[in-house]
Amino acid sequence: MTDADVTRRRLLQGAAGLTVAAAARPAVAQSDGPEFGGWFDNVGNYDGVVDETGSGEVTVSVGADANGGAFGFGPAAVEVSPGTTVVWEWTGSGGSHNVVAEDGTFESELTKESGHTFEYTFEETGTYKYACTPHRSMGMKGAVVVSEGGSSGTETAQSEESGGSEPEFGGWFDNVGNYDGVVDETGSDEVTVSVGADANGGAFGFDPAAVEVSPGTTVVWEWTGSGGSHNVVAEDGTFESELTKESGHTFEYTFEEAGTYEYACTPHRSMGMKGAVVVSEASSGASGDGGGGGSGGSGGSGGDPFSPGASALGISLLIAFLSPLGLAAFLRRRGADEPGSGGRPRAGD
Repeated sequence: MTDADVTRRRLLQGAAGLTVAAAARPAVAQSDGPEFGGWFDNVGNYDGVVDETGSGEVTVSVGADANGGAFGFGPAAVEVSPGTTVVWEWTGSGGSHNVVAEDGTFESELTKESGHTFEYTFEETGTYKYACTPHRSMGMKGAVVVSEGGSSGTETAQSEESGGSEPEFGGWFDNVGNYDGVVDETGSDEVTVSVGADANGGAFGFDPAAVEVSPGTTVVWEWTGSGGSHNVVAEDGTFESELTKESGHTFEYTFEEAGTYEYACTPHRSMGMKGAVVVSEASSGASGDGGGGGSGGSGGSGGDPFSPGASALGISLLIAFLSPLGLAAFLRRRGADEPGSGGRPRAGD
């Protein structure tokens, strides 16, 4: 048996193994979260269930920007643990609203007063659907899911497998509408972040949501005066500002230690008003030197296994495995290149 025959046999065995493995691998179940029976079919701002299990108190805005005006609850659906208090806070937009449970469990008054609040503490597990009576037909509906554990298939699971070289936030920004990456401010002595920026259905954002700085940098949070009262509270307790709605108010903190500091506005955390400061010695955009060495031929010892040449070879092999025609062409070419296989001699042989 020639070396070419051995090579062909091994390639055929490998292709067969890949086919069997692909067929035997179970499909990954895709969860749609709790079943709402079409409740959210006409709700424009529903995009999943926000997981707030473990939180003692959760705020939902009433009159959030949705459904063609200020006719939404923000977030539309939230999951909490038994004993959690949900506080609905009126934005003052969209006219008079109320919060009425479908099963009669709770009902607020009808009002358009900005800053008005209504709260209910959920002790029993279950799914509680509710709506604004005057604007129900427009899609102003919401739901509270009360469960013992964290949800599966909710918004927080959507970015678990996302790639990229940016810092890992573990789902922290999953429900943050204005997060679009980490702004590189390494080398700056002072960086300003707006508090109450236009985001998440109103003035409920930090801008930028995530920023990267060098050790010794001072971050200054400056209030816009919009969206009601806000604060800046670190998840690990490193820093905490006062709760205020004063336009132009500032709070600052100087970051000396490297690390990732996640923070939020306590009243509007469930709406996605969250941010992060990444403190690093160097910019995350730096990926090292541009790699020396010429484009050496394949088979050179000590080469980078992830070099473009190796990647191209891997892709070619994958295509050959998946396509019978490609595999046949690959084997014919391989056989032609083998010494003594009857193929055309290579130049210089």
